[in-house]
Amino acid sequence: MLEGIKAVAAIEVPPRYQPRSARDDALRFARTCYDHLAGRLGVAIADALVKKGYIVLGDDGGEVTEAGARFLTSFGVKLAPAPRGRIFCRPCLDWSERRYHVAGYVGSEMLRRCLELGWLNRLREQRAITITAIGRAGLLATFGIKLDTEDPPKVAAE
Repeated sequence: MLEGIKAVAAIEVPPRYQPRSARDDALRFARTCYDHLAGRLGVAIADALVKKGYIVLGDDGGEVTEAGARFLTSFGVKLAPAPRGRIFCRPCLDWSERRYHVAGYVGSEMLRRCLELGWLNRLREQRAITITAIGRAGLLATFGIKLDTEDPPKVAAE
């Protein structure tokens, strides 16, 4: 809800200049958003899943397709019923990208699996996430995401 309020508030006033730091850039690239992955990397993964028809994200919610359930299960995401009271899959508006990343039980399970595979590392006492060399290769092979050091992550053309 707070991110939604921030989005509306930002529309009404011109953006102000704020010098960026390496820490800001790291947060914009990949970070945790509560218990799921956000930033340019989180948005790129969401884009890849939507492009392949594995999930549907919209203003009204999110849904994992049958093909998506097969893909995510083979990737190692546990799609058991979400804990009681927990939303299964939903879009979350990314504050830095102004686009959706995957939240809910599915989003948290995807982050858990990427950490378990050693693709991502949490930075101590920060929300920023770093990507390992194995993670770069895995993200390309699994999701078709090409990571350039300077540019935002891109979903590779098939």
